[in-house]
Amino acid sequence: MRRVNDAVKEVLGRALLGLKDPRIGFVTITGVETSPDLRHAKVFVSVLGSERKRDKSLQGLEAAHGILQAKLAQELRMKRTPQLAFEYDPTVERGVRMTMLIDELAPDDDDRD
Repeated sequence: MRRVNDAVKEVLGRALLGLKDPRIGFVTITGVETSPDLRHAKVFVSVLGSERKRDKSLQGLEAAHGILQAKLAQELRMKRTPQLAFEYDPTVERGVRMTMLIDELAPDDDDRD
């Protein structure tokens, strides 16, 4: 299943570059979970920008799911093409926030002279 998830992630990542929907901003696919029967796939995405941009990007991705599924079917030639569901992945945002907090708390290297 890991290989299937990685293959789906790779194909979708390339396919996103070709989408022309203005709602879709800077989107990164952070992971894919495909069901064992290959009927469904959760696609986890990170979106750079505000909550409004995130919502618009997710709407754009949902609107483009047919195009993305067709691309999957064309490139992967799997027994079934999974139905895509896009979910926001907050882990990247949390990581950036944690890094900022650590930077605020850590003393600067310049102060140690």
